[in-house]
Amino acid sequence: EVQLVESGGGLVQAGGSLRLSCAASGFTFDDYAIGWFRQAPGKEREGVSCISSSDGSTYYADSVKGRFTISSDNAKNTVYLQMNSLKPEDTAVYYCAADMTIATMVGKSPYGMDYWGKGTLVTVSS
Repeated sequence: EVQLVESGGGLVQAGGSLRLSCAASGFTFDDYAIGWFRQAPGKEREGVSCISSSDGSTYYADSVKGRFTISSDNAKNTVYLQMNSLKPEDTAVYYCAADMTIATMVGKSPYGMDYWGKGTLVTVSS
């Protein structure tokens, strides 16, 4: 059974940091790209960042470039999202997702990835 389990969300003040984790199981981790998506109340889901488990290449949305860093520990089948300089507009439920490649993830609807986690809430207070 494929599982993606997010952790690390919480409440933080603007300017603060959080690190999200996504633990994957049930599929060949190295064959997939893992991405982070977010959905704020009343808004559409959007892609935040993704990483190729095979070669480590990464993608970032313009809104998070320079503030967020995605990384992967293939030995642990875990992807991390280090979020610094958080802003109130970063408040959202953050979802981990898996699909074949970064190009696939960027090209698809943000609702259309192959596998999803249940999400973790990040709240940034002003």
